[in-house]
Amino acid sequence: MKSYLLDLNSIERVKGFVTAIVGFDGYFDLVSGRYVVDAKSIMGIFSMDLSKHVEFRILETNDKIAEVEAAIAPYLVKKQDN
Repeated sequence: MKSYLLDLNSIERVKGFVTAIVGFDGYFDLVSGRYVVDAKSIMGIFSMDLSKHVEFRILETNDKIAEVEAAIAPYLVKKQDN
């Protein structure tokens, strides 16, 4: 399993994320605290507290991880340089 921190704080970002991830074959979750939803479910995502970052988990995929990472790149939390 691989995980990433995402920023999905707007309707447009959620729509773009779901559009990007739904084309991949596999199982993906979004996690916020103890709440877990299918990352391909737009209704599930909108039921989460999106004012905070959410964790994206790749549980299983038949596609290349690099392709999934490229698709979610615009939604990754940017690391701050010190």
